[in-house]
Formats: sequence, structure tokens, C-alpha cells
Amino acid sequence: MELTQQRPEIGAYLAADEVIDHEHAEVSEAAARLALDADTAYSYARSAFEFVRDTIPHSADTGDPRVTWRASDVLAARTGICHAKSIALAALLRARGVPAGLCYQRLADEDGADPVVHGLVALRLPGAGRWARLDSRGNKPGIDARFSPERERLAWAVREEFNEVDYPVVYAAPPEVILRALRGARDRAELGRNLPGEL
Repeated sequence: MELTQQRPEIGAYLAADEVIDHEHAEVSEAAARLALDADTAYSYARSAFEFVRDTIPHSADTGDPRVTWRASDVLAARTGICHAKSIALAALLRARGVPAGLCYQRLADEDGADPVVHGLVALRLPGAGRWARLDSRGNKPGIDARFSPERERLAWAVREEFNEVDYPVVYAAPPEVILRALRGARDRAELGRNLPGEL
């Protein structure tokens, strides 16, 4: 699938804002630690991906009721759903000059019911000439997402027969419908009720 930028200027995918707040000390310090053993953008991106995937548990897996949505808060609290973890990974990538954005899938239950929008990250490595999607959700039995810009290794492949969708747009910031749900939720249960079923 060919990904398209929501914003034409690549600088939008390096910028800091209230959500992808990579100028915050929590983010910049984590990025500096991860960069110590990384001598290329590729190795840094891999380290950042594995750090978010493996050391920040998905709150649904752990039963953590807290809702995080700002990158610095995700890193400080060490918890978040897929959207929060994607925001944190995008911030870590941008902190070291790797263009990163947010992209999404529409997924459903085994029978196609209860669709929900799932959050991913897209990054553009130097010399790659294209965007690549990553899923930092976190692995568990039945889920084996990997750092693989060359060939996608996401947590889930969409099932068109259940009206699941790979959205091709790379957003510079979370869409308002996602951000409103994250900001407005008092806990993860409320967030689950308010996340959109489509973009």
C-alpha cells in the first residue's frame, strides 16, 4: 500500500506540538539514551521502536485504567493504548531527526462486529524514499509485530471481508476524533466506549 502525507511539507513530520512533545525533557532524555548505542538512523529507529513496543505495556494487556495521550506522559507513566504508544514512538523518532507520523487501521472483532480505529506509526528513513508503517502496540500470544521497514510486520492484517481498512494517510498529528476521545476519557473503560469505529 502506498502511503500519502496529510501535509505536503516534510517539516510537519519533524515538528513538536502539545501531543508529540519531543522537546519535553522526558522525551529528549529517553531519545538520548536510546541513541547511545545507535550509529545510524535505522538502528536508532529500531531501538526506539523496540523500546516502546517492549517496555511500555499496552494498558489493555495489563488492566491499567490510566489514559495517556501526550508523548511525555506515556513515557513517564509507562502505559498507554496503541494510539498513545504510537504518539510516544513518533516523538522519539522526531527527537532524533527521523520524520514520523501517525497512521491507522480500522479493525473489528472476530465476527466483524465492534470496529475500532487502531493506531500505527509511519516513518521515513533517510534514503528510503517512502513511508513505512510500524506497530508498536506490544506483542503477546498471537501478536508478533516487528521492526521491518522493508516488509510490514504489523500486529494485524486487515480482513476486507469484515470491512477492515488500511487507511493510507500519514497524519502529522492525531486526527481530532482520536485526540478528543483520548483527552476526554477519565479511564480506559470510558476511552474504549468513545474511540471511533472509523476515520
